[in-house]
Amino acid sequence: MRILIRAIIVIALLWIGLLLSGYGVLIGSHENAAGLGLQCKYLTARNITTAQFIHTKSGIIGLSDCPVLRKSDNVIDDGQ
Repeated sequence: MRILIRAIIVIALLWIGLLLSGYGVLIGSHENAAGLGLQCKYLTARNITTAQFIHTKSGIIGLSDCPVLRKSDNVIDDGQ
């Protein structure tokens, strides 16, 4: 029972951290546009967001993989 309560507390703290910081965690990605584009899906505290990036295998132009963490445009508290 203690493990379950601790797990719930940890998940709640992580969710609050994502909510206040505005970051999202990568939950999925796939190539589109004949392999030239990369679509990344991020789970934020409020919703799931999608980001489009230019993609190359080498990473010289664009990205080779999606970043694990990404700052979203909408932040609950930006300190103003």
